[in-house]
Amino acid sequence: MMDKPATPRLSVDIVSDVMCPWCIIGWLRFQKVMAHFAGRLDFRVQWHPFELNPDMPPEGEDAAAHVQRKYGISAEQSRANSGKMAAVAAELGFTFNRGPGFRMRNSFDAHRLLTWAGALEEPGQTAATGVQTALKLALFRAHFTDNRDVSDHGVLADVAASVGLDRARAAAILTSDDYAEMVRVEEAYWAEQNITGVPAFILDGRMLVPGAQDPEVFIRVIERKVLADAA
Repeated sequence: MMDKPATPRLSVDIVSDVMCPWCIIGWLRFQKVMAHFAGRLDFRVQWHPFELNPDMPPEGEDAAAHVQRKYGISAEQSRANSGKMAAVAAELGFTFNRGPGFRMRNSFDAHRLLTWAGALEEPGQTAATGVQTALKLALFRAHFTDNRDVSDHGVLADVAASVGLDRARAAAILTSDDYAEMVRVEEAYWAEQNITGVPAFILDGRMLVPGAQDPEVFIRVIERKVLADAA
């Protein structure tokens, strides 16, 4: 009896920021891509840091005012854009609760915890995702759905504990400089790769798919550039 051929495995590097609404939308769409290729292709997902606002002060900034200032749009345009994103997210099962008190936050410490979580995963793990993805999604929910301050060390430690990570270790990391240099090195690397916006999906270490694309876009790329090459 001939052995069954091994299922091809595709590495997926996602450059992303917890502050980015299109990043969670992009991930939820990509989950549909992974489901589409179930049985034909295995995936290995890893997240990488990007700060939309690296100079964001500790107190954060009112989100509506921030968007209007940064992109030069009116309050009406800002509300319309937020409504569009909320509707798209809702269709994918994610809730945006961007009330009057919603603020943009500094995400550097969140990236430090995500880098730690990624380091805990086994490079050869068979599952597509691990504790790093669980933490990333919990941080998205904490920020966008629960309106929690994900720059606050107590909140970050609680979120880490909620996905099974050691809260005491998370708290210790946050009160130190642990993983800070790793985050800065990664951010510099992706900047050198001309990643200027997020989300950015890098497939097989060589194919960049920018933005929160519809699943069909990813499916076409994978069919033509991954599975066809492997045939």
